[in-house]
Amino acid sequence: MSANSADPTDRSDVAREVVVDVALEVVLVKAGRTKIRYPAELLHDDGTRVTVRAPWAGEGVRDFGFVRFEPGDVFVEHYWRDRWYAVKEVRDGAGTLKGWYCDITRPATVSATPSGTELVVEDLDLDLWRSADGSAVLRLDEDEFAASGLARTDPEAASAAVAALDELEALAREGGFEALLG
Repeated sequence: MSANSADPTDRSDVAREVVVDVALEVVLVKAGRTKIRYPAELLHDDGTRVTVRAPWAGEGVRDFGFVRFEPGDVFVEHYWRDRWYAVKEVRDGAGTLKGWYCDITRPATVSATPSGTELVVEDLDLDLWRSADGSAVLRLDEDEFAASGLARTDPEAASAAVAALDELEALAREGGFEALLG
């Protein structure tokens, strides 16, 4: 049992134990279509922030040049109902921190389904990477964001997305992820 799992013999954290038992699927939507759907373990939901754990859900290895996501990697993903981003802590199969991959998204929604619970986020193309040692903070996919036409079709959302990327970049450069995720 991992350090973040509820110990079924410890009754001091009953609320967390109940939350962890909920079946949950993360659904990432892009341009109105489901991009990926995967099961995750619900670790925490305080009504504003939802934290889940999931293994790398992609097919095989994805090499970005600055990091590789591969089978065995584990993501602890933080989503907010009131913020325009998600922050994903990425560790390899041995538990070594690779860094944080951040998606700029509309605020997350969580809803009950007949088979459990869905956490749905809409990807807005912008991303940020922060390496484990903080030496690399990279703004990603700004060209895709510009090509998406969001600034023309939904200028308020586009403005919120750019502001969210700026906020995350400042936190990443100043070492603020620990406070954000704590």
